[in-house]
Amino acid sequence: MALVLTCGLSFSGKSTLAAGLSSALDAELLSLDRINEERGLNGGQGIPAEEWATTNRIAHERAGVLLAAGRRVVVDDTGSPRFIRNEWRATASAAGAPFVLVWVQVSPELQRQRVLANRAKQVRPDVTDAVLLEHGASFEAPEEDEDPLAIDATSTSDPATIAAIVEAIEAAAVR
Repeated sequence: MALVLTCGLSFSGKSTLAAGLSSALDAELLSLDRINEERGLNGGQGIPAEEWATTNRIAHERAGVLLAAGRRVVVDDTGSPRFIRNEWRATASAAGAPFVLVWVQVSPELQRQRVLANRAKQVRPDVTDAVLLEHGASFEAPEEDEDPLAIDATSTSDPATIAAIVEAIEAAAVR
């Protein structure tokens, strides 16, 4: 049992990594974007803070149930600001589960390339430039004391990267 939180800017590859990790770990994937979609909300267009709070509450409730059932949980979210990460750490602690923070780091250039490629192919809902700018300006990167596993955005689908993260998660679960 463990709770893994992916953290990073939009278009860093968190969803790709979270899907790979949940598959490799036989874990449940909790996507805050999917919960927003269930609620009829589109995060890429901007969502009021109170709606994000509701989505977060729903995600924590689902994680608590899954952890209580002995399941591993991978959370696909931006994980910012820090208090959000602290809340996930508390949810894991309340369930007696290890917490692992995986920070996907993306350069502004790669993020922009991915945004433009998505707009051309419409693989996922668009995120407006205004929302991206606000998110980037308010993003609180994990600090050293949070012990994040830092992953480069170019390697989120790399099997070796996923295997290394799985190994770290399993080591945390043993401690």
